[in-house]
Amino acid sequence: MSGYSKKYLPLIIGAACAFGVFIGASLDFSDSSEGLFTANAKKEKLNRLIDYIDYEYVDNVNTDSIVDVTVNSILEDLDPHSTYIPKQKYDALAENMKGDFVGIGISFYTLNDTIAVIKPLANGPSEKVGIKAGDRILYADGIELAQKTINTDSLSSLLKGKINTTVNLKIKRNGSEKLLDFKVKRGTIPIKSVDAAYMLNKKLGYIKVNRFAESTYKEFETAIESLIAQGAKELALDLRDNGGGYLDQAVKIADEFLSDKKLIVFTKNKSGEIKKTFATKKGRFENSKVFVLINENSASASEIVAGALQDNDVGTIVGRRSYGKGLVQREMNLGDGSAVRLTVARYYTPTGRSIQKPYDHGNNKEYFEEYLSRYSNGELQSRDSISVNDSLRYETPGGKVVYGGGGIIPDVFVAKDTDYEKESLNYMLKGGVMDRFIFNILEKDRNYFNNITQEEFNESELVTDKTLQNYIDYLKEFNFDFRTKNYRYLLKKYLRATMAEQLFGTNAAQRIIGEDDKMIQKLLALD
Repeated sequence: MSGYSKKYLPLIIGAACAFGVFIGASLDFSDSSEGLFTANAKKEKLNRLIDYIDYEYVDNVNTDSIVDVTVNSILEDLDPHSTYIPKQKYDALAENMKGDFVGIGISFYTLNDTIAVIKPLANGPSEKVGIKAGDRILYADGIELAQKTINTDSLSSLLKGKINTTVNLKIKRNGSEKLLDFKVKRGTIPIKSVDAAYMLNKKLGYIKVNRFAESTYKEFETAIESLIAQGAKELALDLRDNGGGYLDQAVKIADEFLSDKKLIVFTKNKSGEIKKTFATKKGRFENSKVFVLINENSASASEIVAGALQDNDVGTIVGRRSYGKGLVQREMNLGDGSAVRLTVARYYTPTGRSIQKPYDHGNNKEYFEEYLSRYSNGELQSRDSISVNDSLRYETPGGKVVYGGGGIIPDVFVAKDTDYEKESLNYMLKGGVMDRFIFNILEKDRNYFNNITQEEFNESELVTDKTLQNYIDYLKEFNFDFRTKNYRYLLKKYLRATMAEQLFGTNAAQRIIGEDDKMIQKLLALD
C-alpha cells in the first residue's frame, strides 16, 4: 500500500491527540479579572518596550504579532495546557464548545465550485422550507457562492447570522430546469456532542460522547430517556477519543451512576484551597451495570468521569490507559478579543490520585509525543507493559488497586489493533475521501435516496462488490493504491457506514461501525 506510509502514521496520531487535548482544556470556570492587574515594574517594562517599537523603531512592525509571540513564549514555560487563543480563532473555538450556533441548518461541502448540500439537519430551518440533499446553493441574498468567487469565512457569514433573520437562496436541483427560490429563517442549530445512542442487546444501551460541550448533558438525558424507553437496564458510555471539555457537564454525567453524596472530583489550587464536588440523589443508573470505554485519546473531563466511577467501585472501565490530563484551566479575557486558558488548579479523583502525566519542560514536543512512546513500549498491546509508580498506589473503598501519575488504567484491557493496513482504513473513514465518493453515488439517483427509509436501507445491499471496486479505482486519483485483500470486507462496511451517515446521521453510521468494534465486542462478552 502507498499513500498512507507507515512512517507517517505515528505523526498523524500524535497530532490528532494533541488537538483533542487542546479542545479538552476548556473547563467551565467563571472568573473576573478585576483586581488581578495592578501597576508594577514588570508590566510597565513590557508596555514600554511595545511603545518604543510602535513609535521609535525604524521600520513599521506589526506589534500585535509581537505580543502574540511573547504571550505564547511565556505560556510555553508554564505547562502543556495553558493556552493562548488569538482573537481570530476565539469565536470558532467558543462556538465549537457552546453546543449550538445560528444558521440555516445544513451540512455541506464545495463540489465543482458550488455549495452542495450533503444533508439538511432534521427539523432545521432548511429542511422545513424543503431544501434537500443534493441541492446546490448558487446564490445567497443575490451573492454568488461559487468557490472561486467567495472564501469560506465569507460563506459562513452569509449563511449564519442573527436568530430569526432570513436569507434568500437560489438553488439548483437535479431534474429542475430553473433555479428554485427559498427564503430561510435562521435558527439555533445544535452542534452535537452525542454521536450515537442505541441498544447493543435487549438490556444494554450504548451512548457515544465525542466531547463535553455546553449542551452535552442535555443531549445525554435525551439519549438516556430514549434507551430506557427501549428497555435499557444497563449502560455503556463510550468516551474514546473524547478530549474533554466543560467540567460541569462531566460531573452531571458521572452523577447519573453515583449515589447521593459520593465524591466525584476535587480540585486544589496553588494556595491549597480544596473544592469538592459530590453526587446528588438523582441518577437513573445508580444501581445498574455500567461500562465506560476509554482509550489513549480520552482526556481531561473524560478521565474525571472514568476516575469517579472507578474510585467509587462503580461499573467497569474497559479499554486502554487514558491520556493523563489532570490540570484545570480557567479562560481569561485579555481585553482585545483574545483570551488565555491558564492552569489554575489540579484535579484529583475520589481516592486522591492525580492522573496528570509528568511534564518537566513546560509545553514541549516530548510531552505531546509521549503518546507515540506507547507504541514502542508495547503498552497498547499488553496491560503488563503499562509502567506504574508504586509511590502513587491507591486503593478504592472496595479494595481495588489504582494508580495516579498518568491517566486512568482500565479494569479490563483491550489491545489496540496496530495493523497498519487496518489502521489506515480508520483514517480514511475520517478523512473525507469516502464522503465525496458516496455523495457522488447518491447523486445518481437522488429521488430514490432522498425517500428511502432506514429500514429499507438496512435490508438493501446498496454497497456491492462493484461499488467497492469502483472506490478502489477512485482512490487511484489520489495516488492511493489499495491492494490488501484482508480488509476489503471492512472497507465495504465503512463505505456503507458513510452512506448511512449522509442519509440518516451519525447514529446510523456508528451502529454499522460498531459491529466490528473490539471494545464493544469485549463489553458484550462481559455483560
